[in-house]
Amino acid sequence: MSKPDVHRADERRFLDERGSTGPLAPNGLNPATIMEKAVRERIVESYFYKEQCFGVNEADIVDRVVEHVDHVGGVTGTAQRPTPFLCLAFKLLQLAPSDEILDEYLGFGGEKFKYLRALAAFYIRLTRTDRDVYARLEPFLEDRRKLRRKGRAGTSLTYVDEFVDDLLTKDRVCATSLWKMRKRDILEDLELLEPRVSPLGTLEDLLEEEEEEEGAAAQNGNGEDDEMDREGRDRDSGSVRRSRSRSRSASRLSNHDRMDIDGPEQGQRSDGERSP
Repeated sequence: MSKPDVHRADERRFLDERGSTGPLAPNGLNPATIMEKAVRERIVESYFYKEQCFGVNEADIVDRVVEHVDHVGGVTGTAQRPTPFLCLAFKLLQLAPSDEILDEYLGFGGEKFKYLRALAAFYIRLTRTDRDVYARLEPFLEDRRKLRRKGRAGTSLTYVDEFVDDLLTKDRVCATSLWKMRKRDILEDLELLEPRVSPLGTLEDLLEEEEEEEGAAAQNGNGEDDEMDREGRDRDSGSVRRSRSRSRSASRLSNHDRMDIDGPEQGQRSDGERSP
């Protein structure tokens, strides 16, 4: 008769025995030693880990995230207490969920499960190969949902896509040193990954769009200048015509006045000539 499985209350068993009896992660690392020793000790001694992470399975992780995780981060405060996010990440290292379960974690949408996606992305970055990390996490660079990030300096605002980008580009996230991956262009040269097409387009497309916008703006500016020049010429020609009209009117008026003045004098002289 086989001995039934017994879940011990002392979580240090995972740390003591995983190095010799437990399987390694897909990227060849020991799950029990992925996090630093000081962080691991703070996690297993924390109140949240002892109360909420004892005896849970992969399905219980979803409930714990929804109920208790409202920010991402590593350790907080002067006492450097581990966050619930980091405690659950360490529990995932112990449970070692399969790729199908991780796909379920990543597939949950909505505001209610955004921290579950962040937790699954963090765990994939810790345990999967570089090719799998890029292939699984890059689709979420389009996720614009907001996340709260808490650390030693306080609370700040971030986004799911920014958090995923940190996992792909930085060496340390959530108080955990990330193993060094090969660059994406190297994996493309080795034909392990297809070239990634950004939703924003290629650099050449962006430059062409910028040049077209600048050309359209320049044409609009020239059109406005030409219109202003035409309006100026019209105003000038109108003023010239008005000045000429005024000069002709003044000339006619002066001629008429001279005729009125000369008329009576001629009449008087003619009368004078007729009179004896």
